Formats: sequence, C-alpha cells, structure tokens
Amino acid sequence: MSETESTLFNKRVSGLLMAGAFILLAIVVVVRSRTSGFPVRRAPEPVKIDTLPAPHSDALPPPVFEVSETFYQTIIDNNLFRPLGWTPPRVREPYRLLGTLLPRDANTSPKAIIQSTASERSYL
Repeated sequence: MSETESTLFNKRVSGLLMAGAFILLAIVVVVRSRTSGFPVRRAPEPVKIDTLPAPHSDALPPPVFEVSETFYQTIIDNNLFRPLGWTPPRVREPYRLLGTLLPRDANTSPKAIIQSTASERSYL
C-alpha cells in the first residue's frame, strides 16, 4: 500500500468515526428530550399499616373441617403426575397353589402342589 493510499484510507476511517459519533450524539439528544417531559420517578411512600382490633371474647372460633381417610385416598389414587386414564398394573403372583396333600398318619408330612406362573412348571 502506497503512502497516498494509506492517507486516503485513514481519512475515510476518521470520517466514518466522526459520522458515527454524530449519530450517537443525536440518539442521546433525542432520547433525553423525549424522557425529559415525563415526571421523575420517585421511590414510593411507605404504606401505613392498620392493625385489626383484638377479637372479642364472645367471637366464634373458626370452623374446623373434618378430613376423612377417603379424602386422602382420592389424592393417592389420582396422582397428578400420572397420565390420564392410568390404571395400576395387575399384580401377577409368581406361584399358584394347585392343591395340598394332608397326611393320614403321623409318619408322613403335609405337602403342597405349586405351579410357577412364569414357566408353567409344577413343584411338590
């Protein structure tokens, strides 16, 4: 870059900087002139607190609501975090009792016949 090109570039940059400064100054002047017409906001005054008079001795106590166990059971059954229409899964027992063998004399022990629900096998 030659010296004349360098000085021309510097003049352009300085001109752009001056134009930007004037634009910024104009924005500040416009914003100040628009907000100067409005009243200055002050801190709000503190609110006076009125206290309630002391309750009369013949005043009725507040009503007491009896909450039954079914009220809480409804909350437990209808959990807010479950999807609508959710039903608990049916519990499937791991074993099923098919029958029992009772002894006829004192020398034999009682027995049970149990079937596994997962593998469908029977055990004595």
